[in-house]
Amino acid sequence: MMNAPIIDPLQGDFPEVIEEFLEHGVMKCIAFNRRGTLLAAGCADGNCVIWDFETRGIAKELRDDDCLAAITSICWSKYGHRILASAADKSLTLWDVVKGEKIGRTTLQQTPLQARLHPGSSTPLICLVCPVSSAPMIVDLCSGSTTVLPVSLPDTGNGLAPPSRNKFSDGSAPFTPTAACFNKYGDLVYVGNSKGEILIIDHSKIQVCGVVQVPGASVIKNMVFSRSGQYLLTNSNDRTIRIYENLLPLKDGLKALDESNSGLDELDGVEKVKTIGSTCLSLFREFQDSITRVHWKAPCFSGDGEWVIGGSASKGEHKIYIWDRAGHLVKILEGPKEALMDLAWHPVHPIVVSVSLAGLVYIWAKDYTENWSAFAPDFKELEENEEYIEREDEFDLMPDTEKVKESDVNEDDEVDIMTVEKDSAFSDSDVSEEEICFLPADPTPDAPEQQDKCVGSTSKLADSAQSGSPLSDEAGQNGHAVNQSSSPLEGMDNSAAEDTGGTRLKRRRRPSDKVMELQVEKVKKSSQRMKPSVGLGTERSIFMQSRIALLAC
Repeated sequence: MMNAPIIDPLQGDFPEVIEEFLEHGVMKCIAFNRRGTLLAAGCADGNCVIWDFETRGIAKELRDDDCLAAITSICWSKYGHRILASAADKSLTLWDVVKGEKIGRTTLQQTPLQARLHPGSSTPLICLVCPVSSAPMIVDLCSGSTTVLPVSLPDTGNGLAPPSRNKFSDGSAPFTPTAACFNKYGDLVYVGNSKGEILIIDHSKIQVCGVVQVPGASVIKNMVFSRSGQYLLTNSNDRTIRIYENLLPLKDGLKALDESNSGLDELDGVEKVKTIGSTCLSLFREFQDSITRVHWKAPCFSGDGEWVIGGSASKGEHKIYIWDRAGHLVKILEGPKEALMDLAWHPVHPIVVSVSLAGLVYIWAKDYTENWSAFAPDFKELEENEEYIEREDEFDLMPDTEKVKESDVNEDDEVDIMTVEKDSAFSDSDVSEEEICFLPADPTPDAPEQQDKCVGSTSKLADSAQSGSPLSDEAGQNGHAVNQSSSPLEGMDNSAAEDTGGTRLKRRRRPSDKVMELQVEKVKKSSQRMKPSVGLGTERSIFMQSRIALLAC
């Protein structure tokens, strides 16, 4: 980012253009770590890749030989030590990020569309899973046990989930895929069902504590909390994104629910949970495109919760809509003619990352423009140079009137350079926990056989040039210049790049034709000073020697 003092503060703090894109196989889903320094992506081949977002290079690859199906979702633990990946082969895999090893693997009965680790623990072993054709469930990654959460209001007054009569052949209840998410500290689970209801559930007791009816009573497809935990976003099948304000305290929300429950003993059953639900969530804003009436995909908040984004679910277009929290549409980002698969907003910076159907990750950033007059009202910006005539006394020194004010700072005070100020965006960080922000570089050395090929090819080229090979003589006689791209050295570079996947070996920079001509002229002039005349064969030899010198550089 350029210098902050000269950036116009009136510009909106949201991305505007595609800065660059990341390419590694066919990526399907993405997730930032808490600090936004690392970006994890799940691929179609069942592997995961971690990008260093500062350098935009691959920091680590998590290769899973047991999984060949596409990754459906990926999630970081709170302090970045672990990554949870769900796959289309019905598996959940927990990874150790630093070691690059699998901690555990669990196979479910249904394909998990989304999986989220418990946010209240630094090393979580339980997660919330939303399968494709069953109710959301809590999964213990150590034992593999699952606990199905209720998805509808109980008919009984105790708040427990009612037994299901109609079941599939495997014993699971019929179900329309819905959404679920933990609250900020993970003591409550918010579940959206096919009736347009938000159920607030104590997952430790498997009990519905409250319920909120969403306007329109349409299927809820996505649910996500803002980073601060103050707002809940829902995406419904009626093509509307809604923002709810969380009225519960961020910490001990379950305790506050229990207190509300005890104060409503005169109410029973459904009326009680609906009353409690009204004290938990309040509708804040609604977002929709009233003209095109598009469905939304992967909506989420910005890092500070001031912006809301949603991707168009229409095929063949890569559009991202940005609203402010007041409900105004401020920007529509239009990308390539590829469907949008996933979205993520950087936790700190105004950067949005999107995944296309082709498996590319596009990085959208702000197009910063300098505006000096925004900080100095008397500063005049010139479109072109103007002649300026200074006053006679304009730059004269006047010490009597321009005395420097004495500073009030005591220069003898010691300056604290050790204490790190706490970032308000990470106010819930535990100082005792070591957070992983970056991964150590793991360079891959060149294969020895490739180095031997390089030495051999270089020596062969030198020998052929010094001896005036028939190939070079024939090329000189026919009047054709030797093509730089067809040289053995560059051929070696191309083959080496193909052998290593084209990502590890750096290609030599090819000098321009102008540089080569100047180098040849320089060699000719030096040789002419030494000898009055040279033959055609000597001139060809000088030309080849100059090219060898350039390639050696």
